[in-house]
Amino acid sequence: MKKSVLLRGPLLTRSGYGEQARFALRSLRSREDLFDIYIHPLEWGQTSWLNEETEERSWIDERVEETIVKIQNGETFDYSLQVTIPNEWEKIAQTNIGYTAGIETTKVAHQWIEKGNTMDKIIVVSNHAKNVFENTSYEAQIEQTGEKVTLKSTTPIDVVNYPVKEYDDLDEVLLPDLEKITTEYNFISIAQMGPRKNMGNMLKWFIEEFHDDPDVGLVVKTNFAKNSLIDRDVTHGKISTLVRQFPDKKCKIYLIHGDLTDKEIHALHVHPRIQAAVLLSHGEGFGLPLFEAAYSGLPVVTTGWSGQLDFLCDAQKKTKFYNVGFDINSIPEEVVWDGVLLKESMWAYPREGSAKENMRKCIEDIKSGDTQEAQEWGAYLREEFAEEKMYEQFITAMGIDEQDFDIENWIEGLDVEEIE
Repeated sequence: MKKSVLLRGPLLTRSGYGEQARFALRSLRSREDLFDIYIHPLEWGQTSWLNEETEERSWIDERVEETIVKIQNGETFDYSLQVTIPNEWEKIAQTNIGYTAGIETTKVAHQWIEKGNTMDKIIVVSNHAKNVFENTSYEAQIEQTGEKVTLKSTTPIDVVNYPVKEYDDLDEVLLPDLEKITTEYNFISIAQMGPRKNMGNMLKWFIEEFHDDPDVGLVVKTNFAKNSLIDRDVTHGKISTLVRQFPDKKCKIYLIHGDLTDKEIHALHVHPRIQAAVLLSHGEGFGLPLFEAAYSGLPVVTTGWSGQLDFLCDAQKKTKFYNVGFDINSIPEEVVWDGVLLKESMWAYPREGSAKENMRKCIEDIKSGDTQEAQEWGAYLREEFAEEKMYEQFITAMGIDEQDFDIENWIEGLDVEEIE
């Protein structure tokens, strides 16, 4: 009585959507008593693919082969779980579920609503994403009749955040790049180079604020697209061009580039040379690197808007981070992406003064030993967002009724004549 479910998404890529697809897969695997899982892996832009040899990767490869056979035999699926941007959602199974990071701005494209309304269920990663989806509407006119209609999302939307990841021996992970750090107090910032992440302003404002502080540094784990040597050269060149504008600076910038495993990323957050995290992005669907930093017990400095508020505020909306002020304004022309990032949509612009003030306050608190609140908040997040809890939430959000899988009730309901 298991149900067949086709997971379609970029789960083998090093990307935000890749991480999202892997969480969906692990949620499904937590209930293999309910599901026969099939996999259709997707590309995701120019991002690299995973290359670690793990039990999960071997299992995925085996399921991909089974999926190909099932499709070639003309068989269908009970469920599809499609992990991608909504304009790529399709009706490919009896029940179709769209799972997206949502949007980092104030409005979703009409194509997202149209595609979303063809799904049986939508799952998003944050309340920000859900609110934008549900609050976007368009006025349209039916060409044949002239009737005016309002286009809005009508499909049920549930929010499921990410789970924490636990490792027992992070202190044994060797991170040679960090051994080169000479500064005593260091932020870490993990993000891909691109307009939305606002890395240029973050670097500039950091240098200006800590220009004369030889004991403060910023560790940047970043890239432009892939983790290749060419990409490293381009990334290093861009950062070096900015840093050369401050020839007399005493603070330090450190670049980490290349493939790191999940375990190595987590080891960064607990390394004794790293004391805080900073990211001044314009908007986040969820903000996974900030989440990992927060549940690792690091103080976080970031923009006080969008998806990260799901894990950086308590139930009473009290902030648990260094809250950088912002203004909401239109996205720049160069980032407009037809069907995804709309010209008329807006995002947050962190304020320079607030960013500098909060970075400074964070460092001063660290110097004085005032980090207990961040550590306590990290412990709370590790409990509240535990893997098994989040897997259960995800299965529930899919709208699964376990009575449909109850073979004993199914057998009892059969009209079978007993033969002696």
